[in-house]
Amino acid sequence: MAAKGKSWDAQAVGRRKSSVARVYVANGSGKITVNNRDIKEYFQKGTDRYVVNQPMSLLKVSDKYDLKINVNGGGTTGQAGAARLGITRVLLKLDASVRPELKAAGFITRDPRKVERKKAGLRGARAKFQFSKR
Repeated sequence: MAAKGKSWDAQAVGRRKSSVARVYVANGSGKITVNNRDIKEYFQKGTDRYVVNQPMSLLKVSDKYDLKINVNGGGTTGQAGAARLGITRVLLKLDASVRPELKAAGFITRDPRKVERKKAGLRGARAKFQFSKR
């Protein structure tokens, strides 16, 4: 997929909670764009930016690739986790030999935790209404 004249080398999808992130990578200088905005502008919390940069900094390739990330759904924490998984998957497509490092850090596994649905007759997923005997 080409955007604004740039040829993207690889792409991958990452998911976390109810968020989905599509990640496109190309050789470049380390610029990360999230939903057509700079990463510092989109992810204002430092922890979210840290989570997104984890796979790149682990492999020491932060200044080697440009990333374009499209995220939607969920909140910023879920979106950051989805972006991390997408970046991990795209780095694996580029170089499969880095798999042991990423696996040891726990970046390859998708986090399966989601919000449990509310059950009928209850106040929440598991919380019940207060019981009064008298």
